[in-house]
Amino acid sequence: MVPSILLNKIVIASNNPGKLRELQALLAPLGVEALAQSDFHVVEAEEPHGTFLENALAKARNASRATGLPALADDSGLCVPSLAGAPGVHSAHFAGKAGRREERDARNNAKLVAALAQHSDRAAFYYCVLVLLRSHEDATPIVADGYWHGEIVLEPRGTGGFGYDPYFLTGSGRTAAQLSAGEKNRESHRARALAALAAKLRQLPAAPSSEGRG
Repeated sequence: MVPSILLNKIVIASNNPGKLRELQALLAPLGVEALAQSDFHVVEAEEPHGTFLENALAKARNASRATGLPALADDSGLCVPSLAGAPGVHSAHFAGKAGRREERDARNNAKLVAALAQHSDRAAFYYCVLVLLRSHEDATPIVADGYWHGEIVLEPRGTGGFGYDPYFLTGSGRTAAQLSAGEKNRESHRARALAALAAKLRQLPAAPSSEGRG
């Protein structure tokens, strides 16, 4: 359970249905009710920054300010060292912003495969940073991150997951898209970041008790 100082209800600063499903599933065992920012008609924040952390902070502040609730933001992406870290913070719009999410995913993956076709080194990692704000004015945000190392294959495998998952080969010999939701939620970059976040939450002081007050 999370300390009562954080309440048990937070808003997830994302409109990405895949991320929402994963974060809600990962947060449920902690006793946290995770609400989508779309439930409050929150417009997605701009992500103009050059780092995952700065973008996550911007998204969390936007959602918390709009809803009055504690907010959890995830900023994550795929990083390929042989491509100088690309797609990186531009993972969601690597091949442009036009079209539906599924269309963007298809273009992003096609661009990634084309860029790596002549590379023998296709090592890659997913990175996730989570930022939890207790209010939009929280001066001490709780930050945790996680990595998931693998490599890129040039042909898609599997139908699960989202984004680059069909091309991301994990240490199990299967792509992220071939893993069940439960398997992915045990080993993904997002799962590792949330485990690190939960460990930090358990170290926080509990909210003062009202018992014994006159």
